[in-house]
Formats: sequence, structure tokens, C-alpha cells
Amino acid sequence: MHKEINIMTIYPCAKINLGLNVVRKRPDGYHDLETVFYPVPLCDVLQITPSDEKTSLTLKGAPLEGDPEQNLVIKAYRAVRECHPIPEVNITLEKRIPSQAGMGGGSSDCAFTIRALNDLFNIGMSIDEMRGIAAKLGADCPFFIDPRPSFAQGIGERLEQIPVSLEGYWIAILKPNISVSTREAFSRIVPKRPSERCDIIVKGSIKEWKDRLLNDFEESVFAIYPELSVIKQRFYDMGAVYSCMSGSGSAMVALFENEPPIIDGEYYKLKL
Repeated sequence: MHKEINIMTIYPCAKINLGLNVVRKRPDGYHDLETVFYPVPLCDVLQITPSDEKTSLTLKGAPLEGDPEQNLVIKAYRAVRECHPIPEVNITLEKRIPSQAGMGGGSSDCAFTIRALNDLFNIGMSIDEMRGIAAKLGADCPFFIDPRPSFAQGIGERLEQIPVSLEGYWIAILKPNISVSTREAFSRIVPKRPSERCDIIVKGSIKEWKDRLLNDFEESVFAIYPELSVIKQRFYDMGAVYSCMSGSGSAMVALFENEPPIIDGEYYKLKL
């Protein structure tokens, strides 16, 4: 008889930030944020198979820097195994989400690994337990355990789902050949409380977002990379109802009521 091989295939999604405010610097050196995370259907492909050999990670698609052994996917596997007895696995990760873009690709891969292991081996972890594991691995990771539109506070780990839908809109994403250092982006920020919380704004008319829904990183990052500001204005010239930088960059995103045209560069357009 042939041994049955269970294979889990799952599709880690990206996110965009609808508003991002840096409200204060914490005693531990991190910053408290307020932002709305919104999932978008731009996905990596993650496949996990039980193995009789040492756990391994095979990377495909867009190249990633760094040692695969330090990839968040491997760290997620080890973190789950510390809590639950699971076998060794082979993991294949095909990268489609742009890296160093502010779209949460690495965090999503991490969280979806935890979810996939939970399902593959019938561990029975609750969402809260999985989020607890994810929170130790990265600030954005808990969101991707159950990626629904959410107001995030703290370093991104305090989540409150909110009734916001962009269904029917088109999203355009342009990732220029720029890598923004998160550390550098934070070093140039002066924390302050916004006049309006972003979760309140996004519950209102999208027609009002342009002048009200702000990303605090844009001012400092645009000063270093003015071409990002040019992309934002280009999106508005194309008819976008809203455009912003996602996270600390460098992906620029825009929302359109109708299908946007194709433009040059690492570009994606998706119907939400």
C-alpha cells in the first residue's frame, strides 16, 4: 500500500493600510500606532507536507534576501512545535507579494503557516492562541490569523474588526524599485495624536478620504524618495478616488471606481 501524503496548500494574502498614525513612542523603544488593516487578494502560495527528514523551506518566485533558516515561516513552525508535538515538514513558499513594500507579505506568510499547521495536524488551536504565537514573531502577524478589515492599535497587535468594505472598487498597486528602511522611516517621525482616528474616517464616505485619511510616514519618506509623491499624484491624475503609501512603503496604492489603465513597473491591479 502507498503511504498517504497530506499536503496543505494555503494562500497568504497582502494588506494595505488605510491611514497610519504614529501616536507615541513607548518606553521599550517601539511606537504605538493607529491604523486600519485591509486585506487584498494579492497572495503568496504556501505548501506544507509532512516529512521524515529535517524541516526545510524551498523558496520560489520573487527572490528573498537573507538566510532561509531565519525566514518567518520557519520561525512560525518552530514556535508552533514548542507548544504542540508536530512532525517535521517540507515547506514551499512561492513569493508573489512584493517584499519591502509595506504590504505585510512576510507577516502573512508567518501567520498562514501557523494556520496551516493547525489545520494539517488537527492541533485545535483557537484564533486567540494562534494570535498569541504570531504576536511573538512580528507586530503585523496577528492580523493575518483572521485577516478581516480591522482597526489596529499598540504596535499593531490590538485588533478590532470594523464594518468596512471596498467591494466593487479596483485597487492599483505600484511597487517602485525602492526599499524603505522601517528603522529609518520611524527615526524621522515625530509622534502625535491625529485630529481624527482613521477607523472613524474609513467608516464614512470614501470621497472624503483624500484630505482626511493620512499616513504619517508619507511626509518623511517622500522627502527622501520624492518619486513616491509623483506616483501618488499620477494615480490621482488617472482618476483615483484615494491614494496612499502602504505602511512605511514603498508600495503606493490607489482605489478606483472603474478599471485603471496599465502603467509601467512592478504593477498590480485587482478587483476587490
